[in-house]
Amino acid sequence: MKKNIVVALIILVLLVGIGGYLFLKPKASIPPGKVFHVGVLSGLDFFLPTLDGFKQKMAELGYVEGKNITYDVQKAAPDVATYRKTVNKFITDNVDLIFVYPTEASIETKTTTKGTNIPVVFTNAFTEDTGLIESVRAPGANVTGVRWVGPDLALQRLEIMRELVPTMKQLWVPYLKDYPIVKSQIAALRPVVAKTGITMTEIPATTATELAASLNTHAKSGLPDAILGIAEPLMVTPDAFVATVKFASQHAIPFGGVYMTVGDNESLFGVTPQSIPQGEQAAVLADKILRGTPAGTIPVVSAEGYFQMSYRAAKKQGLTVPEGLLNRADEIIR
Repeated sequence: MKKNIVVALIILVLLVGIGGYLFLKPKASIPPGKVFHVGVLSGLDFFLPTLDGFKQKMAELGYVEGKNITYDVQKAAPDVATYRKTVNKFITDNVDLIFVYPTEASIETKTTTKGTNIPVVFTNAFTEDTGLIESVRAPGANVTGVRWVGPDLALQRLEIMRELVPTMKQLWVPYLKDYPIVKSQIAALRPVVAKTGITMTEIPATTATELAASLNTHAKSGLPDAILGIAEPLMVTPDAFVATVKFASQHAIPFGGVYMTVGDNESLFGVTPQSIPQGEQAAVLADKILRGTPAGTIPVVSAEGYFQMSYRAAKKQGLTVPEGLLNRADEIIR
């Protein structure tokens, strides 16, 4: 009996020791004299602060720009052909890693780099029903990154709009036509609006001009009680945003979902993960990759939503903002 106890104690000590070593062992060091070359594909100007967060965190982790790391930053308007051309440039330049955002640019980067062994870190991206990853725990291939919470984001935005406009029966949802992350959000919204007696009208468009024309065309059949922006690139481009705000203001229609200001044009609220923190999260993943961990084995991390409420815009429209909504807001613009 005593012998069994002694053996059990020895095994326990060994297990604790091994576990402690695995937990406390130092991570691989940055190779001395190595200069890493990182290609950055910025696929939407709205998310440019993401790069600031990425660079700042990389510097904290020991990557000093101009000393042991360089960044080739390429900005591109939402266009698959341009994305592909940029990624092919990175491949030709034999970069050590590609940092990319948002979703469509990330998908194209994964596709174009297939078979190259160049690791890809994405952010500001949806992973549901996009083919970007195999799973959150094991993204697979040469990719990992920071994901948005997917369709839940659209539901959060809808719920806030319902609190601001409790009598809402007609809802318009404009978005970029055929954009890959729209489908899952619309699918999530449909049963909820149906259950609450709201009629949702989708307004797909490809440009700000087309969107403005479509809004006016739909208005001939009646106006909505609210306009909701979901996560996609059209509504965060200045021209399309301004066109929507002007239409909404002209007809006294609440408009929110993404918070922006362009000149005197302002939306009511937004629930959107902040770019700088996402860049910082992505840098931690990039650090692991540059120290030797395969990208596809590193679990994808999730970005936190950030709720901005424009109290001044609500008051300007004569809306009552429930106290509970203000208490939930991460930022109140007065």
